[in-house]
Amino acid sequence: MPPFNLHIPSTLDEALSKASELSSAGKEYDWISGGTDLIPNYKWHINTKKDVISLSGIDELYVMTPLRIGAMVSLQEIVESNSVHPLISQAASKIASVMIRRSATLGGNICLDTRCFWFNQTEEWRESIDWCHKCDCGTGADCRVIPNQNDLCVATYQADLAPVLMCLGATIHLSSLDESRSMPISEFFRLDGMTRNVLKKGEIVTHITFPEDLFEWEGDYQKLRQRESWDFPEAGVAVTWKREGGVIEDLRVATTGLESVPVLHTEQAMEALEGWDGKDSVTKLSESVRRSVKPVLNTWYPPSYRKKMVKVLTRRACSALLEG
Repeated sequence: MPPFNLHIPSTLDEALSKASELSSAGKEYDWISGGTDLIPNYKWHINTKKDVISLSGIDELYVMTPLRIGAMVSLQEIVESNSVHPLISQAASKIASVMIRRSATLGGNICLDTRCFWFNQTEEWRESIDWCHKCDCGTGADCRVIPNQNDLCVATYQADLAPVLMCLGATIHLSSLDESRSMPISEFFRLDGMTRNVLKKGEIVTHITFPEDLFEWEGDYQKLRQRESWDFPEAGVAVTWKREGGVIEDLRVATTGLESVPVLHTEQAMEALEGWDGKDSVTKLSESVRRSVKPVLNTWYPPSYRKKMVKVLTRRACSALLEG
């Protein structure tokens, strides 16, 4: 692994000031929370930086209540918590392994770097076949998934929690030295495998909050992966619903592992909710979500199979909805 300078601030202001100081000096840096994604990338010499700022010593990022989860709360804490929404715990339990979840964090999962089998390889492997657009090492290389263009990276977002948080109406909170801002988490992501999200230089995710009606929502998260543990989602579908007197009052669907961003399928959910007819409506919803996703050939399963499985996963995620 290449050497780097590790900075460990003890307060949020200190961390943001350090980031500003490094930027002013013309130095590039990375933030590190649990490090379960960043450190493997550094070992493979993927877009490494000379300076890394750790968030591990900032107490306020560890706060967890029923309606708030700090960015540094570990995924295993979420799995074991009795205070957070059970769907969040369920989704977190499907991420990697217990050992990894003890280090991996909520903020790190949300901000997970996009993945592509041309990109997530060792430096020697990437050099042997020429570089790609996302890690071109100054060569100006084209994208290897969509040839002859280097304007857009189509690396896939393969984190599990984002679609669940979208369906539960979460708000994401960001802080920099100049300002603090917040937005619905569905507005946090950008459709580009390199930019990934709206974070500005020197800005970090501090926490997630939820609306007061959080626990009125039911739901499920279904995931396609190569093995039953460890693997990133090749496709993931979250479905949530709210009942009123036994009638479905609201419905939300979101997907992950299929494009450069997780997607909240608002139009498809609204169409299914109009004239709700139980099983037939679920079948139509599953098909409309399948048609709307646009995977590319950059993960282990081919796009056609992943699209087909989106329909299956959506039906499975709706099974409890039909039983109620």
